[in-house]
Amino acid sequence: MNALVPAWSAPLAVTEVSSGVFIHQGVHEEFGEHYHGDIANISFVIGHDAVAVIDTGGSYLVGSALRAAIRMRTNLPIRYVINTHVHSDHIFGNAAFEQDKPEFIGHHLLPRAMKLRAENYLVNLHSMLGAAAEGSRIVLPTRLVDSEITLDLGGRILILQAWPAAHTDHDLTVQDENSGTLWLGDLLFAERTPSVDGDLQGWLSVIKSLDALQTALVIPGHGKPGKYKQALLEKQRHYLQTLRDDLRQGIRDGKSMTDTIQQAAQSEKQRWLLFDSVNSRNATVLYPAMEWE
Repeated sequence: MNALVPAWSAPLAVTEVSSGVFIHQGVHEEFGEHYHGDIANISFVIGHDAVAVIDTGGSYLVGSALRAAIRMRTNLPIRYVINTHVHSDHIFGNAAFEQDKPEFIGHHLLPRAMKLRAENYLVNLHSMLGAAAEGSRIVLPTRLVDSEITLDLGGRILILQAWPAAHTDHDLTVQDENSGTLWLGDLLFAERTPSVDGDLQGWLSVIKSLDALQTALVIPGHGKPGKYKQALLEKQRHYLQTLRDDLRQGIRDGKSMTDTIQQAAQSEKQRWLLFDSVNSRNATVLYPAMEWE
């Protein structure tokens, strides 16, 4: 059992990054012995009539603290809970919002991903958090996004867009028309090494499309929000492309799998946090497919 897991008794600390737009920035830590469920960026948006939550954190405790932060600021109904993708640090707080009877919204492929991973995710969460995992469970979406939908919070429109396979095969973005804020989920990592769990070439293609969107502020799945979306996306694109090219080169040169994986993207090491563990995992996942290109 992880004795270091914080038992939140107070509302989660959030920052109002634009009028009515609040974010809690998760810390840059890996899953493991001291994991506490609070590593992803999670947010909420307040309109005139209702509230939307965008990702809920890695446990029921984190979700409950996020809900308490909302209730400190408004008594409006929490009408929507939006998940940008399946990863456990973004979804396990969903259960804390069931009492509000919101629509739980996700990409049309999210239910399949949740069902496939549910058992493994729950076993791992209880192993890492122990008693602090209590109440955490998979909550499936009740509304699916095939391409694009809009949500009206009252004087505030959110645009939800489903993307082709990229970081995962079910990434969803959210854009607030009022403030120009764009939530990218894990389609964008800032500071922390990007983690590949979908289609690398697809991700590079999606980055081009995201680059063309007009925004005032971008919220990554991990790391600090930023006004300079193009620079953040370019840094990530360069890492992903370097990783791909280094793996291809190692294979063409006849290097062993071990040497190719160990040497891939090492030129990027000083630019990213948690590089060694995440990059090694990325290279290991990608190598078999690239070997057969």
